[in-house]
Amino acid sequence: MKSSLFIFIILSLCSFNAVGKKLYKFQDEQGVWHFTDKPAEALQKGDEQKVEVRQLKVTHKQLVWLLQSGEERHPQCYIRNDYAGPIEVEIDFSERDNVQATPDLPRRFVVPPGKSDSLFQVNPVNEHEAWRLGLKYRYIVGRPLPNYSSNAGYLPPIAPDASFRISQAFGGSFSHTDEQNKYAVDIVMPVGTPVYAARSGIVLEAEDDFYKGGTNKAYSTEANNIRILHDDGSMAVYAHLELEKAQVYPGLEVAAGQLIGYSGNTGFTSGPHLHFAVQINRGMELASVPFTFINQTGQAEEPLVNTWLKGVAPSQMGHAVK
Repeated sequence: MKSSLFIFIILSLCSFNAVGKKLYKFQDEQGVWHFTDKPAEALQKGDEQKVEVRQLKVTHKQLVWLLQSGEERHPQCYIRNDYAGPIEVEIDFSERDNVQATPDLPRRFVVPPGKSDSLFQVNPVNEHEAWRLGLKYRYIVGRPLPNYSSNAGYLPPIAPDASFRISQAFGGSFSHTDEQNKYAVDIVMPVGTPVYAARSGIVLEAEDDFYKGGTNKAYSTEANNIRILHDDGSMAVYAHLELEKAQVYPGLEVAAGQLIGYSGNTGFTSGPHLHFAVQINRGMELASVPFTFINQTGQAEEPLVNTWLKGVAPSQMGHAVK
């Protein structure tokens, strides 16, 4: 029987970037209505007072692909990673018939930004028989840190002259019960409040296209957020940010105390606030870890519920943020 190969690839997203657009409806001088996703065109060709704007549904942008190269009968598989930092990928067969991988699957790989080298090769067990396979993969941002520990302190992510109440701290009962948010804090602040980097690093994600929010859990994945990778592999997450107000972009290096965005009320939220957490990749799962904020005397303090968080100038942090 002639050999044949069918490859099916299934992706499980463990992190994602969102892309959203606006639709502009405008009327020209002859009274004809037009539609465009380009704001400059709408304002240039239409009457500014008659331009209607509609926010379109946000779609998720894929940043990680499992691809193949080489001979069709002996394909080599690799990962393309469009994040600005490393990811961990777990790859396995979803189905297999007369096929094997070298090295064997399932297997996890740490992939830096860009295109990886060949990770494994697929071959038939019997060259003269038909063979069939399916591949599935999932990924997590960040390199695995099974034994993570840190004594780094964090700058409060607010202006030095600002002061806001912490409404939820570590172990908060409303939304801080899972591993990703167990050690998160919620800081109550009005929509449009400037948000600053609590520690230096590289921007991995900067989502600012979501525009809905509320206590419906359907909004859980629709919070605008910025994720910043630190030099020890940990990542700070700033969530519920304002629509289209991100001041940074993926791949940008930021310093502690740098303006990165503005607070909002997007995603799963009961009111305007900033959600802040430090997370690590702990075995293909994102997990939050305890952290401390630097106070105005330069000392490290654990954030506590119903206390007031006061802003600190970068010059006051000394060597606490590493």
